[in-house]
Amino acid sequence: MNVHYGDVLIKFGECLDVSKEEVTFIMDDTSVNKYKSSFLNNGDVIIADAAEDETVGKCTEIVGLTTQTVISGLHTIPCRPIQVFASGYLGYYMNSNAYHDQLLPLIQGTKVSSISKSALNDTVLIYPKSNEEQTVIAKSFTNLNNLITLHQRE
Repeated sequence: MNVHYGDVLIKFGECLDVSKEEVTFIMDDTSVNKYKSSFLNNGDVIIADAAEDETVGKCTEIVGLTTQTVISGLHTIPCRPIQVFASGYLGYYMNSNAYHDQLLPLIQGTKVSSISKSALNDTVLIYPKSNEEQTVIAKSFTNLNNLITLHQRE
């Protein structure tokens, strides 16, 4: 499976459940083997590093991964946390204004905006130390998103 920046910006939300969502595939197995060291894991975050507006930096967290192989493609920055976070927490937090507002002064470009890996190093993650509290936050936003989706369908 290959997730590129257009998927992150438009198709997927804060969390990409690869067991439920339709993700594009790379058909050439020789290309896939070349990127074996870049396969993503649950909890990894894919950041879109380019867009035509201030949506640069929108991201999606990988969840629901079992035996699937997932890589991030064109104009993305894959990130693997050094510590364990509750499933979904980083996806919701890194798309919040609390985090994304830090990116705004770091974005470069006029017609096409972009952000670099080194600029991301200048940002700060704020999080509860308790994994249980992170879980409650992530589940609350998941439930809220599900409720919004149900109301939109009506």
